[in-house]
Amino acid sequence: MDSVDEKLPPPPKTDVETQGLPKKHPDGRILNHSEDADEAMKAFAGLEGQVITIDAETNRRLLRIIDWHMMPLMCCVYGLNFLDKTTLSYASVMGIQADIHLKGDNYQWLGSMFYIGYLAWEYPTSRLLQRLPLGKYSAFCIIIWGLILSCFAAVTNFAGAVAIRYFLGMFEAAVTPGFALLTSQWYTKTEQGMRTNIWFSFNGVAQIVGGLVAYGVAVGVREHGSSLKSWRIVFLIAGFLTIALGVCFFYWIPDNQLNARWLKKEDRILAVERVRINQQGIGNKHFKMYQFKEALADPITWAFCLYALLAEIPNGGFTTFFSQLIQSFGYTAEQSLLYGTPGGAVEVIALLLNGYIGDRFGQRILASSGGAIAGLVGVILIIALPLSNKIGRLIGLYLAAASATPFITLISLISSNVAGYTKKTTVAAIYLMAYCVGNIIGPQTFRPKDAPRYVPAEITILACIGASLLDLAFIWWWYRRQNAKKAEIRARPGYEKLENQEWLDLTDWENHELVYTL
Repeated sequence: MDSVDEKLPPPPKTDVETQGLPKKHPDGRILNHSEDADEAMKAFAGLEGQVITIDAETNRRLLRIIDWHMMPLMCCVYGLNFLDKTTLSYASVMGIQADIHLKGDNYQWLGSMFYIGYLAWEYPTSRLLQRLPLGKYSAFCIIIWGLILSCFAAVTNFAGAVAIRYFLGMFEAAVTPGFALLTSQWYTKTEQGMRTNIWFSFNGVAQIVGGLVAYGVAVGVREHGSSLKSWRIVFLIAGFLTIALGVCFFYWIPDNQLNARWLKKEDRILAVERVRINQQGIGNKHFKMYQFKEALADPITWAFCLYALLAEIPNGGFTTFFSQLIQSFGYTAEQSLLYGTPGGAVEVIALLLNGYIGDRFGQRILASSGGAIAGLVGVILIIALPLSNKIGRLIGLYLAAASATPFITLISLISSNVAGYTKKTTVAAIYLMAYCVGNIIGPQTFRPKDAPRYVPAEITILACIGASLLDLAFIWWWYRRQNAKKAEIRARPGYEKLENQEWLDLTDWENHELVYTL
């Protein structure tokens, strides 16, 4: 388990032909696994022998088309994904606890229940993302989660709220892995980091917009009255908007390049060809047991898993309690809705900087560590400053929003570095299952008896961010070491790359042409 090459058979010895030249042999394992190729091979059926080249201008033209048709809708939907699961935080200071008779730790469990549903459905939905048309299945899940969220407006008791949060988690479980697969499918490795940070940054945009909408609704209901409680109106707005965007997603986002209605037939082939450099293809519908086992045996899978667990304990706590935390600093309920919005701006800036710096210098992991360090400083401010310094503690909470950068960087690395479609979906599922566990634990650290300082929760968050930084250092070191080993394998006498090796649905362990992004 120490290296890539230790998992593969030694390269075959070369024979000597009559000319005195070495006879090259492809890796035997690659030959064994090359029969069930990637969906990309369909694009080149009947084009055997033709050389397809893409000049720089054509590549830029295709990228512009893809960006304008994919990114706006992906960004808006992902923003709603965040808003929908955090609407509960706004509702917590808008009267929901009294209206549905929450007692004791009921609210904490509503925060965790979303991720229990997410955890239960994450692996099944990852398998469905592989088996079913990617765009259509994702759109179906978006529409259903919008419908479920709308039903929250009719909840009258804790049991009903638990059921809604559970099913909301189930159907939102497809969003992040689905978007990671879409990014891997449509963009080259050098493009994936920035694009992943862009669509994920709409979490911050959603926090800004959601806070303003919730504040406007709360003030409007207070001044003008309403037959519906303000928090119920917020759930209806978010739910109906999600349904509308889900319908747009179904129509607009294709399953892959081969059925993109907004690409010409010849451009569909070029759109596949331009991602050949990824050494990963665009998808394979068949479950491959050897790739599943390889995912479980790969140390990087569990390093990713550990990071998600450690990082999401703070996220689960802050996401569920950020409005109540701001209120505990000494602000009113309505002010807490408004003053939460700058945290979203900090997250947007941190993610965009992270994407730019990471891709500009080819060091995504090191760049993302800056956000985690900023989050660490923020939590220290919250813990160390006295209750009377409410502005300083509020700034600390804003800085904590920057700690999301490594999480999305690792999602982009699953897109860039994990190859073999079954392996990729398995690693993504394990990563997001650990994400769920962390988010289940997070709200439970904020106990009512610890209010208003929540010192045990804050110390737990501090320790988790610190430990996650050490895990990031290990991931960087491991990938750097494996790249050196892959280079050594490529330099061996007798090494040969197969024709169309990029489209054979090989794993990153099998394909020595795949160089890991750091």
